[in-house]
Amino acid sequence: MTTRRAFGALAAGAALAALAPAQTASASADHRRGRLIARDDFRHGLGQWATELQDGGSVTASRGVMEIDVPSGVTVWFKRKLAGPYVIEYTATPVSAGGVNDRVSDLNNFWNAVDVRSPDDLFATERGGALDEYDYLKTYYSGYGANYNTTTRLRRYVGQAGVRPLIHDYTEPLLVANRPHHVRIVSHGSTVQWWNNGRLVFDYADPEPYTSGHFAFRTVWSHFRITDFRVWALRIPS
Repeated sequence: MTTRRAFGALAAGAALAALAPAQTASASADHRRGRLIARDDFRHGLGQWATELQDGGSVTASRGVMEIDVPSGVTVWFKRKLAGPYVIEYTATPVSAGGVNDRVSDLNNFWNAVDVRSPDDLFATERGGALDEYDYLKTYYSGYGANYNTTTRLRRYVGQAGVRPLIHDYTEPLLVANRPHHVRIVSHGSTVQWWNNGRLVFDYADPEPYTSGHFAFRTVWSHFRITDFRVWALRIPS
């Protein structure tokens, strides 16, 4: 695996921002939504989710919004296991309104996650929200606007303590405070994609792909409002 800093590993001399529109047009055409297989409008609590908090804080779901307001790490798992090909869509807004946790940082996700300590049941292994507790996952992990909103990275965890292989490492794009971020995650065999507001941020062809497992929202010391969670089967072109 190779690590790609900022724009260096893209086509020679081309900036990521300049390439994004062309990538968006070609890639989205191959990954159209099919049947809706899961959803949460966040009007009936957290029944579909499992929360792992490091140092308290709050995760609530009501009136159409999942609100995450935490002083340190949290992972919020969708309880239903997903199998590809599929696409996940949701909208997340980083809140900056003077609150104690209103640090604009870390719109992160796990997906196709399996814990090697209990591969048949992710929730049979207890975890407490600290990042290193997730080293035993086999999963994809995106960190958008992490590290005080300075880095945007894709990792492919391999289930070993201290080993978090880095696939992409960018210095932009980053989070914009109080702006909705419309996220789209594609899992289609070896194709691994993560989109934000119509822009293809991560595009990885995995020779040994993770094709099923659990999805989670992950953040640290931040405040987010999340809406319109959907999972669609992919309609594969004939």
